Amino acid sequence: MLKPFLQVDVFGDGPFTGNPVAVIAEGQDLSDEQMRAISRWTNLSECAFLLPPTTAEADYRVRIFALDTELSFAGHPTLGAARAWLDLGNEPRSAGVVVQECGVGLVPVHIGEDTLSFGAPGLVRSGPVSRAARKMLTDALGVTEDQVVDAAWVDNGPGWVAVLLDSAATVLAVTPDVTKIPEPEYRFLGVVGVQPEGSATALELRAFFPDDTGALREDPVTGSLNASVAQWLEYSGRMSPPYVSSQGTVLQRRGRVHIEGEGEALWVGGRTHVAISGSIDIPVENVEAPEQ
Repeated sequence: MLKPFLQVDVFGDGPFTGNPVAVIAEGQDLSDEQMRAISRWTNLSECAFLLPPTTAEADYRVRIFALDTELSFAGHPTLGAARAWLDLGNEPRSAGVVVQECGVGLVPVHIGEDTLSFGAPGLVRSGPVSRAARKMLTDALGVTEDQVVDAAWVDNGPGWVAVLLDSAATVLAVTPDVTKIPEPEYRFLGVVGVQPEGSATALELRAFFPDDTGALREDPVTGSLNASVAQWLEYSGRMSPPYVSSQGTVLQRRGRVHIEGEGEALWVGGRTHVAISGSIDIPVENVEAPEQ
């Protein structure tokens, strides 16, 4: 069976500089394992499936997979899904705003002149990590204790824990060692540093998550982490919007994430571009899970 397929570049500062997400429309008749198999096959950070909404308040529903793992929310798939839904000729119920239904509930997406922006969802887990966890993450990042400014839970769905380092340069130099993170819940890891005064962007971010082998994989540009870090930094009095953060530098990307608003009304946005548009041929028969 043929399904509409789009690959959307999200948060790029120019063509092919952001984070691509695969979006498959009309996914309501696909099984969980078919979705996982397609997500593994695309080999992208995330793969999103568009489905009819289950509430009259939403324009569409989305299921998001990071390879094998289904996520209740993720930022760049949210903007990519919204761009794909619009590109397929759909019209939102309310002018200028697309409302997405996903695992964390309803997420509004504002349609700007050349950007899309999602309303940052609330944190499902927050607060400082334990002293032992902070030491574990410090060792795993290969930094010294005096290079760590703070570490906290900033989870808005994927499971993020964030470490604020003393500078953007320190962030760019880290090479996380997954063998030093024995507890899986700490492997959705964000690393943040402030840029030097006068820089074009305010922050440098890097995001790491486990792949299906347990190894850490770096995400080029991460909307959910930028959203939760913005909330953390504002609540702690360290930084307030508006600002632009940079991500993907080590991977030779130029991700630019725009943070606007304040408090419970933070908006996270960037450019979106449909780079590939066509169809995907999904066999009708069941997809077998790979042998372990």
